[in-house]
Amino acid sequence: MEPIIEFKDFSFKYRAQAEPTLRDINLSIMPGEKVLIVGPSGSGKSTLAHCINGLVPFSYTGESKGELTIGGKNPKDLGLFGLSKIVGTVLQDTDGQFIGLTVAEDIAFALENDMVPQEELFAKVDEVAEMVDVKMLLDHAPGELSGGQKQRVSMAGVMVDEVDILLFDEPLANLDPATGKRAIAMIDQIQKKKKTTILIIEHRLEDALYRDVDRIVVVGEGRIVADAAPDELLVTDILKQQGIREPLYITALKHAGCQIQASDKPQHIETMELKNYNQSLKDWFDRAEGKKKKEETASALQVDDVYFSYVPGNPILQHIHFDIHKGEMVSIVGKNGAGKSTLSNLICGFYKPTRGKILLNGEDMSPLSIKERGEKIGLVMQSPNQMISKPMIFDEVALGLAVRGVPEAEIKERVFETLKICGLYPFRNWPVSALSFGQKKRVSIASILVMNPEVLILDEPTAGQDYRHYTEIMEFLKNINETYGITIIMITHDMHLMLEYTDRAIVIADGHLIADDTPAKVLTNEEIADKAYLKKTSLYDLAVNCQIGDPSEFVERFIAFERENRVRKEEGGHV
Repeated sequence: MEPIIEFKDFSFKYRAQAEPTLRDINLSIMPGEKVLIVGPSGSGKSTLAHCINGLVPFSYTGESKGELTIGGKNPKDLGLFGLSKIVGTVLQDTDGQFIGLTVAEDIAFALENDMVPQEELFAKVDEVAEMVDVKMLLDHAPGELSGGQKQRVSMAGVMVDEVDILLFDEPLANLDPATGKRAIAMIDQIQKKKKTTILIIEHRLEDALYRDVDRIVVVGEGRIVADAAPDELLVTDILKQQGIREPLYITALKHAGCQIQASDKPQHIETMELKNYNQSLKDWFDRAEGKKKKEETASALQVDDVYFSYVPGNPILQHIHFDIHKGEMVSIVGKNGAGKSTLSNLICGFYKPTRGKILLNGEDMSPLSIKERGEKIGLVMQSPNQMISKPMIFDEVALGLAVRGVPEAEIKERVFETLKICGLYPFRNWPVSALSFGQKKRVSIASILVMNPEVLILDEPTAGQDYRHYTEIMEFLKNINETYGITIIMITHDMHLMLEYTDRAIVIADGHLIADDTPAKVLTNEEIADKAYLKKTSLYDLAVNCQIGDPSEFVERFIAFERENRVRKEEGGHV
């Protein structure tokens, strides 16, 4: 059998670059294989994908050496249209993929282009909408959908056109954990049913491994660092060396000094053979210490029995009540569309509660204008592009102060001070466009931080970040929380972020508050995890399978151990 994708001694250099992005790539993918491609940001994995779907060379020009064939043909001979009949791509930024005015129109676009008869077209749209669970949304406009719903619609739009290769670019970036599991299960189903060749590019390795993959290809600095079966790769330190987060249960076993064997099938915690590791893990658990308790402080933000409806009689949020204390780091979690962003909009004053009140430092905020709230509560949106409006970094960070009429000398002093805190001072005279996504994220945080807020709300602070950038942003937030006492609230789908960095998790499902507890307790509670579309941590399964009495305590000790390790490394100057 011939490979469906084959790179031979392939290198590629973008037109504006001095050095190649891809170097000496040798990679063969057989028809019907499912391959996971991982690597840190900037490693070249997206460029590899662009070579496969034709964006290189048809949209991004550059110079290539060596050979590449797709379906036995040279992509240059096939042209972009010819390639689109073989390779379907689901982009990370789904907004760039919508064409139709409604979901149904969008899914039908490729079929209409091919002049498929109407009856067949309707049947096909129905079939794929059912498959990706968007049948209820067919008459909605794509702009009305949540991130997770958009992801599923763009999946349907690609699947409707019978292509041989499906390429998923970070399919999990905007999805809640349970929807992410469903997406991975759905991709698996498509592969089994249609024998489609599947390529998945993803930062969230453990989540992507929810279903079997044939191989994991690790890309680092433009080269293929490893190409191996998951069981073979997970027993090495290659992922760690490349700055890719290993599955948590693998890290826990390594902390306990276990030498993991590929023959014990470590690809999935549910089916891994653990009897050889039980004792080492129990011994480690007995030695490890738990999380140190923080002292209780005064109330910073209190949500008191809040209800909210966009349309009377159709409540989005009901009976929401919690109290966040000064200096806490808290996560708000729940499935896509549960009402988490609506809640942050209510706190910021963009909407008014239908019932109930929100208090800051014990005082009702309803008399305050949005501007007055904005001086005390800062909101950092998910995408920095939604927030940044000035071309230069200094001007962007200074904007809020300038609008409020702060004297120029004071603006300069406060902006420079904030840029230093955010590690952006060396770039103070740079244009925003020259920054990476992670640096832009810090600019958007700096533009809020310069206002000296008491409470900082961040919507998905780490979405789409690789492990190194994720850690950079989270350590930076932890630092401003501990150094300046700023109360931080994070809306997140990242279960590890919630476990490692926050003291409490407020869980919302279908507009109701269903839990307010430590992250470890929430993520070891099957009922809460199912209701809120969270994903029970694999550490829970590890603890249960190794007969460790209290799984949530095991999780607490693992997180405390990881934090201690990180602090020790930083103090030793290794990071």
